[in-house]
Amino acid sequence: MTLQIRTRLSIMMFLEYFIWGAWYVTLSTWLSAGLHFNGEQIGLAAGTTAIGAIVAPFFVGLIADRMFSTERVLTVLHGLGAVALYTASRQTNFGTLYVLVLLYCLFFMPTLALTNSLAFRQMTDPKLEFGPIRVLGTGGWIVAGLLIGGLSIEKTAYPMQLAAVSSLVMALYCLTLPHTPPLATQKRVTIGSIFPREAIDLLRDRSIAIFAIASFLICIPLQFYYAFTNLFLNEKGVVNAAGKMTGGQMSELICMLLIPWFFRRLGVKYMLVAGMAAWTVRYFLFAYGGLGDRMWMLWIGILLHGICYDFFFVTGQIYIDREAETHFRAAAQGLITLITYGAGMFVGSWLSGAVVEHYTLASTTGVPAHDWRSIWIFSAISSAIVLVAFLFSFSEKPRLRVDERETRSVSPELPA
Repeated sequence: MTLQIRTRLSIMMFLEYFIWGAWYVTLSTWLSAGLHFNGEQIGLAAGTTAIGAIVAPFFVGLIADRMFSTERVLTVLHGLGAVALYTASRQTNFGTLYVLVLLYCLFFMPTLALTNSLAFRQMTDPKLEFGPIRVLGTGGWIVAGLLIGGLSIEKTAYPMQLAAVSSLVMALYCLTLPHTPPLATQKRVTIGSIFPREAIDLLRDRSIAIFAIASFLICIPLQFYYAFTNLFLNEKGVVNAAGKMTGGQMSELICMLLIPWFFRRLGVKYMLVAGMAAWTVRYFLFAYGGLGDRMWMLWIGILLHGICYDFFFVTGQIYIDREAETHFRAAAQGLITLITYGAGMFVGSWLSGAVVEHYTLASTTGVPAHDWRSIWIFSAISSAIVLVAFLFSFSEKPRLRVDERETRSVSPELPA
């Protein structure tokens, strides 16, 4: 891959995640402090990304993989997304705003897979070349948070409008990306063509089924962090909360580099346990942290994001890649993504909204306030229950894949 292509793909990743980081992190703060929506409404709005994640695999399998070149699909999706997001930023009625944000997420969520697939198609050695390019996406998220926090616009619609403008820029930029035509032949699209039976059959293995169930369950309390942390920090009086939250992405980059070292020493099970334990610890730190001499608790809670995300989600991706047969690894990863980022976070968005609304306090100023200690303790206990159940039920013993059995059948010298 040439330096020119690498640079173009890196810019693509930067813009892709700058857009997402610009509007999603501060959404709850704007909806609560700016528009005075309740917790259930905020949870529903945050859950639109989960609905988009559920729909995305079917959209990609039906349209992008079979009918049109990837860069053109990206152009259309980001262009339509810019219109939907800007229009949403002008709304004050929840029903209209929700429909527009949901529509935007149906446009945006498929672009996450499409930017990855476009990048892979341009690479000669994806295992070596993808990481340095994808890291620019995390950089885009960090820059968005620092910019919005530095401008002190978290309680306004400006972050969403900035994301809309950036989405329009991305749409135009996608026209300059390398031509990437569809590879699939024209044939009927079915559930089985997107999630092959072999990928679904993985769930019959006890360890993989336990991993999938735990992944679904841990994503429920996880959504408390994504949907409500910025609102929590702002209500606590933390200055430049969006900027401080980018410390989580910075720690994510460091932990990504440390994963191989920990993987060799801990293995899959205890890497996953460490990730879930970090969520539990984080929520307890948020419950008892505050300004002044307790600010360190909030900082550590934010910086734990690297362990929370990398040790669980990245390790989980490695685990599924190891357990799945070579020819349907991508489908298996897509199925787990649907279970976690789709179903798990959708349920988490609904539950987090209901819990936050339950712990909303009476306010004489008209601006909602919340009993955050109770909210985070609820999240911590929920995470701890999943952690304990996983710890005592999951076995790391690798299954013997079909392709391995075939190799051993023709190579008797290999140990059984």
